[in-house]
Amino acid sequence: MKPPMCTICYKEFLDAEEGGLVYFKKRSSDEKWINVMKEESMQGHPPFAEWFCGEHYEAAKELKELTIDEAMKILKEKYPKS
Repeated sequence: MKPPMCTICYKEFLDAEEGGLVYFKKRSSDEKWINVMKEESMQGHPPFAEWFCGEHYEAAKELKELTIDEAMKILKEKYPKS
């Protein structure tokens, strides 16, 4: 897993109250990744999940029904150069 660092502003945090991990809707490529990880008995940070600091977490959570690509496009427009 990636360490907790906001994908929008790059703020690092340790406390869950300062942010969290958001899992977005899986794409077909994400399902393939899951299957390969299971087959190879591997672990890693899912390509459909990202960390968000407290400032950006709620906005990201509201978009969890979208794919990560769709959600990140919206979030980057909402928070340009955060």
